[in-house]
Order: sequence, then structure tokens, then C-alpha cells
Amino acid sequence: MKNKIYVLVGAAMMLGGCSTISGWFTDEEELEIRRLAEIDMVFTPQIEWQEEIGDGVDEYFSNLSPVAAYSKIFAADRAGSIYALSPDSGKVLWEQDISTDSKESKLSNLYGMFPARIPAKISGGLSAAYETIFLGTENGEVIALNEADGSIKWQVKVPGEVIVPPAIDAGVVVINTVAGVLLGLDADTGEVKWQNESDVPPLSLRGVSAPTAANGGAIVGTATGKLIVNIIDTGLTAWEQVIAKPVGATELERIVDVDSKPIVFGGNIYIVSYGGGLSAVELRTGQVVWNREYAAYQNVTVNGNTLYVTDNNSNIYAIDRRNGVELWSNTVLRKRGLTAATPIGEHVVVGDKWGFLHWLNQADGKIVSRLDLGGDDEDEGIYTAPIEANGKLLVKTREGDLNLISVP
Repeated sequence: MKNKIYVLVGAAMMLGGCSTISGWFTDEEELEIRRLAEIDMVFTPQIEWQEEIGDGVDEYFSNLSPVAAYSKIFAADRAGSIYALSPDSGKVLWEQDISTDSKESKLSNLYGMFPARIPAKISGGLSAAYETIFLGTENGEVIALNEADGSIKWQVKVPGEVIVPPAIDAGVVVINTVAGVLLGLDADTGEVKWQNESDVPPLSLRGVSAPTAANGGAIVGTATGKLIVNIIDTGLTAWEQVIAKPVGATELERIVDVDSKPIVFGGNIYIVSYGGGLSAVELRTGQVVWNREYAAYQNVTVNGNTLYVTDNNSNIYAIDRRNGVELWSNTVLRKRGLTAATPIGEHVVVGDKWGFLHWLNQADGKIVSRLDLGGDDEDEGIYTAPIEANGKLLVKTREGDLNLISVP
């Protein structure tokens, strides 16, 4: 495998100052970013329960979203602990540890000098289907767990790190790796059914597009700015479409990675690239319906006829999915390292790298409520987008605190 240079992007990935607004090394620009304007609180969110999920993701940028399925909530930490929790109380129903013993584990037990366990480096998030929880790791492993008790059904090695959640449909688990390899695995056994490789440019973001499996297709964005649809049973390419073309004089300026997850809605696929290009593409033909100049690596979300985009500078946009017309924009939270926007009720919710959640009206983008989960501390920041679960929000901080939040 040829060497590649990865670029970390976004305010959430940049080296900040100290953990508080009064820190010794916080410069004036960051102080200004961290100052939040007063808002009229239309409602006060409530934390129904909070549960610590292992050690979280520590200083790593592991996109470890929880998932709600089978009347449970499933969550994991980067080291390898996976939990099933009760949605009502947050009580842990079962726990599975997929980290492995180190060679020095016996010495560690005797002297405490060596790590007893080698972390699994779970980074790809969790997916649920067929009464199974699927996940991937930076060690190049894909693991399937029984949702009832956490027992391991199968575990396989794949070529490359898995840092996005798998997609599952028609008995196939679709895996996209950092090495540019897209695989289809048998959901029952983990056996490789097909494997495709795409080009990875020398300079690329530290991220890949999470695949989508729908309508008989495995749909994924690439580091070369393409959207590709493969037939999910065979892996054969149905079509591919260029979403973003390189522009600029330097390799950094010419990055066109598509790191967002494709959304299939109303017969179209919606996708955005880091280099600039929000597109609606016909699912059946691959024809571009419209294209607009928005640049983002966070996922696009949709509610009804509206798309929501958090761009590279943490500006939030609402866009009519039918024609690409911008409905509103909100730049108040610029450079706060925002997550993707999660629609819930009449609002969309974003988290930021200092641990705040912000509720915006879907109608006009006005911020109407706020909740501090991190105490203005980057260690307790919110890196993964909130998850909607039965009208409530699941929010996980970098330290591993999983919160269930409701609003009146």
C-alpha cells in the first residue's frame, strides 16, 4: 500500500488552547469564538439519565455514535468496551470487551508496568440489523455481536482501517476502509462476497464516506470526489458520478474528498464534498439534478423537503432538497467545531467541541435553546452528531458520557 498524507480538518480537529475560557494559552481569536451570545431560552432541555461508557475516545477523533435498536441503546468506547443499555434508565444490560491480552499482561498484573490489554480502537461506530450489532476498528477488523447478550458471532480482518459505520441490507454488510477498499460481507458469516478498490490521492483527509445500502445498491463517496453506486449482491459498479473537481494551485487546495454519508430520499441521492459541492443525483441513472457550492465533511441530514448542512467553518444551512435553494443560514456558531445537524421535532440540534448543544428552529435557523454538557471543556466536547431516539436525543461526549435528553 502506498504511503498517504492525511489532513485533519475542522475546528473540532485543530489544536485549541486550554480547556477553559480563561486558560493561559487561549488567544484572542479563540476567546471570541468561545464567547456565546445570550439567547432567549424558549425551553429548557432535561437530562433524563447519564451513563459513563468506558473511557470514551480520549484525545482521538473516533466517530463513535451510539445506536438505538431492539428496545436497547448500544454504545462503545475506543478501547473496546461495548455496552447495551436500557433506554428508560440507562442501566447497563450487558457489556462485551473486544480488546485483547498483551504479551506483557502477566508482568502487568505483577508489577503494573505494562498495559494488560491492547485496545481494539473502535472508531467506525455501531450499526444494527438482523438482531446483530456490527462495528469496525482501526485495526482493520469487522465484528458482529449478538444484540441479546453481546456474544461475538464472527470477527474478520479486512484490508484497511474501518473508521465509519457499516451499512447493512439484503444480507450484506458493506464496509468502506481508509485504504480505498469497499467490501461486501455476508451478514451471517462475515465471509467476503465481493471487494472493490478505488484510487486514494497522495493527500487526503483523515476520513472516508460512510456507505449507504438501499434499493439494491451499495452507495459511497470517494476521496477523488466521486459518488459510486455498486450492486449490493455482486459489487459490480452500476454507475459513478463526479461530484467535485480539483481546483487550485496546491495539493491542499485541490482536496475533493467526499467524506459525508450519502442520503437516499425521494428517488435522489444527496451528498456533499469537503472541496465544495452539494449535489442531488438521481439514484436510478446517476444524473446530477442540481449542484450547489457548499463545502463540508459532516453528514448532510434531511427532514421533509429540507436538507441541513454544517459546513467546514461550522456555518449551518437549510436548503430546499428539490431545487437547492438556500432557505436560511446561521453563522453565529462559526468555528465552534459543530457536528452535523440532527432534526428532531420542530428543531435541528448541533453539538460543539466545548460540549454545548444548540437547538435551532427548522423554520428560520434561530437558536432557541442551549445545554452545556461539557463545562466549556474540550475533553468533554461533542464530536459525533446527536442521535434521535423515540423523540429524545442520545448525545455522547469525548470522555464517554452518554446522555439521554428530552425537552418539555
